[in-house]
Amino acid sequence: MKAISIAFFILYTKITMIKEEKEIIKLDDGREITLTTGKLAKQAHGSVEVRMGKTHLLATVVSSFEAREGVDFLPLTVDYREKFSADGRFPGGFLKREARPTDQEILVMRLVDRILRPMFPSDYHAEVQIMISLNSHDENVKPDALAALAASTAIAISDIPFNGPISECRVARIDGNFMINPSSEQLANADIDLMVGASADSVAMVEGEMNEVSEAEMIEAIKIGHEAIKVQCAAQLKLAEKVSATSEKREYCHETHDEDLKERIKKETYDAVYAVAAEGLGKDERSTKFKSVKADWIATLNEEEAEKYDSKLIGVYYHDVEKEAVRNLVLTERRRLDGRETAQIRPIWCEVDYLASPHGSAVFTRGETQSLTTVTLGSATDVNRLDGVTHQGSESFYLHYNFPPFSTGEARMKFSVSRREIGHGNLAQRALKKMIPADNPYTVRIVSDILESNGSSSMATVCAGTMALMDAGVKIIKPVSGIAMGLISDEKDPNNYAVLSDILGDEDHLGDMDFKVCGTADGITACQMDIKVQGLSYEILDKALNQARDGRLHILEKIVDAISEPRVQLKPQTPKIIKLEVPKSTIGGIIGPGGKIIQEMQATTETVISIEEVDDKGVVEILGTDQEKIDLAIEKIRSIAFIPEKGKTYKGKVKSIMPYGAFIGISSNTDGLLHVSEIAWERVENVEDVLKEGQEIEVKLIDIDERSGKLKLSRKVLLPKPEKK
Repeated sequence: MKAISIAFFILYTKITMIKEEKEIIKLDDGREITLTTGKLAKQAHGSVEVRMGKTHLLATVVSSFEAREGVDFLPLTVDYREKFSADGRFPGGFLKREARPTDQEILVMRLVDRILRPMFPSDYHAEVQIMISLNSHDENVKPDALAALAASTAIAISDIPFNGPISECRVARIDGNFMINPSSEQLANADIDLMVGASADSVAMVEGEMNEVSEAEMIEAIKIGHEAIKVQCAAQLKLAEKVSATSEKREYCHETHDEDLKERIKKETYDAVYAVAAEGLGKDERSTKFKSVKADWIATLNEEEAEKYDSKLIGVYYHDVEKEAVRNLVLTERRRLDGRETAQIRPIWCEVDYLASPHGSAVFTRGETQSLTTVTLGSATDVNRLDGVTHQGSESFYLHYNFPPFSTGEARMKFSVSRREIGHGNLAQRALKKMIPADNPYTVRIVSDILESNGSSSMATVCAGTMALMDAGVKIIKPVSGIAMGLISDEKDPNNYAVLSDILGDEDHLGDMDFKVCGTADGITACQMDIKVQGLSYEILDKALNQARDGRLHILEKIVDAISEPRVQLKPQTPKIIKLEVPKSTIGGIIGPGGKIIQEMQATTETVISIEEVDDKGVVEILGTDQEKIDLAIEKIRSIAFIPEKGKTYKGKVKSIMPYGAFIGISSNTDGLLHVSEIAWERVENVEDVLKEGQEIEVKLIDIDERSGKLKLSRKVLLPKPEKK
């Protein structure tokens, strides 16, 4: 009994004992990132805390030990959440609990997923769940630049098979100098904002926005980010060496293969598949013929072979044949699936003012990809309000991207906005937003509906968005176009590769790179790159960027042919917007008790009126389509927010008559005294002989009493002075 108690005590001590391991990453400017493990979430297969300043992230990873039956892919889930308590705040809304993820959280999930997914072994199919939480927020530290570092470190110290480590960092250029992981305040002054994801050996992911920078400047930023990532990867390896769980990665067997079947399928179908690929067919016809080759081969099997061979393996091996044939066609003949040359852009047709009612609309079609995009112009009340943990505020320019199932000929349920739709919309928004002038008075919403998709739908959104903005009369600085670049490379010969312009969906799926580049004729405004192979050289990157520039300029020519500049005259249905500045003290009077006055004004003038305080002034926005009613709203607001100016002439109404003069209303709530001596140049014995109540007259404000604020008016100074006799 005593021996059992001692054994239990030893086991309990091992479980509860805290053994913290730590690694510190030092940035060039002296700031530090700390990686620690051993204190929190010890039942997860890997858990890491990342600290920088007051920011604290906890990342955990758990993976099933067996793959589910029938799963032949990696079921990876990345979940990133920001706790409101991290910023000392309560969640908004009725239920005081964190609910569905915000767009910002989803974008971070995508950043982490895109860099991690290619790093797992291709035959590892067990479910992997990575959870990252922001538990403490520092306004000077942006957590999205640390999330992938946290996730990769958690995997690196676990026994989960992984070809990492990797990391991500933000590279910004501020006043001509590059900086790693700047604060939000510093980032506001940057002309390059780039997230770079990489292993120690190669860059695998890039995403960001820029102020029309050159291809060389972008490559320089990527290189600087990669150097910082090498240091972060080294720190992860050092931490992993201290943790016993990483000494051996778990063994697994998630695939069973039949090499004889694989060889037979390749031998008996490759030539037919290659011939179909070389025909230069459209998407549907090509897909039908590929399926026909597979079906014809299956039909050649006798009854015994049909029962012997696994149908799933047949599908896998036939897909491998398709992939190899398509890639070899490009590498050997420099021809693509649809018959184009490597740098050739698909046929383009585009049209503006396609829809009658929206404020702006355009259709952009490139090959078998099509976007129908609309622009809606609104007031300050229409801004997109943001209420996250790390960012609160609003945006007056935003873009929504919709990808319905019919665009790819599918019939499936669509319940909510997908992560993909949020990511593609964000890229297009970043590409266009820097071309919206600072003095644009409108809130702008762009909606892109993808009606056909065969690659590069987000880039079609950028092109259609540019045209729709100009069609709406938004004075954009320059038109923007976008193009998606691909890569086919030879694993055996690194010098044998082909960079593809304007890739198809199949070329994205079967290729090694998806590199989206957006910009004007003068430089890049946004980009997004995902690499599926290790070891992408800067030579290939440079070629891809310069080839993308040629493609962008070609597409820009097509856009300019459709609409060369923004409309000068707004469409009749487009609301006009007027901005007025009023004294801060009058804001309450314009709004009225419970909003009664402003609501009544909106109803009677059929306008939308908003007001906000800016720099100790009130800024009133009036939005409407009828100019007369807009003018009426202006008059009503000016009368409420009236400030009399000495020396100015006003059209007033006689309110009351006294023996010594008359009180004249020069606004709805402001009266002044017109003394009997100021009515006319000649002597007036009786005021009522000249003025009547309700009579409209012009008067000049000649003085304001400094103590009482009373106004002294004159009528006679506006009349011709009679000559002396």
